[in-house]
Amino acid sequence: LQMLEQQVVGGEQAKNKDLKEKHKRRKKYADERRMQLVAALQQSNEDSSDWVLLNVYDSIQEEVRAKSSLLEKMQEKLRAAETEIKDLQSEFELEKIDYLGTIRRLERDLMLFQQLLDQVQSLVRRDCNYSNLEKVRRESVWDEETGCWKIPEPIIQKTHLP
Repeated sequence: LQMLEQQVVGGEQAKNKDLKEKHKRRKKYADERRMQLVAALQQSNEDSSDWVLLNVYDSIQEEVRAKSSLLEKMQEKLRAAETEIKDLQSEFELEKIDYLGTIRRLERDLMLFQQLLDQVQSLVRRDCNYSNLEKVRRESVWDEETGCWKIPEPIIQKTHLP
């Protein structure tokens, strides 16, 4: 009965030394492969948290310490990223203030030039093409290469009476 029990409990191949040796080799190969993967992951990215998941810990305290140190590293990275975000936001805010100041200054300059044109337009001779500023604006063309407007030359049209 004991002999049958040992064969049933261990299976038919319970006493097969070749099969046991094969299982040991497979387990050893799997352990070596796992260690190689862990080493490769650690070398490829020291900061990566994935390698922590592959470790086998002897105690819960060891696992807690490893994960706590990983958590501290991640919190430090988070603080650094938050600081960088704040710096970028303050820099953006300064640029925005500068742009708004430039826009206000340009609007004041535009109003000044518009008022000057309105005052000077009445002094331009009627037979000059600059007496109609809207027509001059329509005929003006922006030149991309030079970065300035090409304005039509002033022409005085003399009319001869018969």
